[in-house]
Amino acid sequence: MRIEYVQAVLAIVRLVPPGSAVSYGDVAELLGSGGPRQVGSVMSHHGGGVPWWRVLKASGHAPEGHEARALLLYVEEGTPLLGAFESCLRTGEGRWRVDLAAARWAPSDDDFDRIDAVADRLERGLHRLSVPDDGMAL
Repeated sequence: MRIEYVQAVLAIVRLVPPGSAVSYGDVAELLGSGGPRQVGSVMSHHGGGVPWWRVLKASGHAPEGHEARALLLYVEEGTPLLGAFESCLRTGEGRWRVDLAAARWAPSDDDFDRIDAVADRLERGLHRLSVPDDGMAL
């Protein structure tokens, strides 16, 4: 995956404020590039340094394997939740998810300016050809 795409996805994720969330598809749509699987791949491999818990499946479920840690962060940030999250906090048992309809990030005009700048950088970067690293390039 091209580094320009990775950097763009991570830049968008950094903009999502506490208590809000977006789906993988939302990030791709904001960038105008890729899709949910590409965003998911970026988050899986490179998302540890950004607020990864704010990027979810379209169903509102937390990233697989990170549900317990994510739940603590959602509660701390006041992210709207559905289901038996309180039981899950107490006992580790219970089904829950983020109420994505209520938590979905609604970017402000300033946010959209930042998003557009990220998308423009990505577009310019993707139009450059990669140089093969075959040891023969001058």
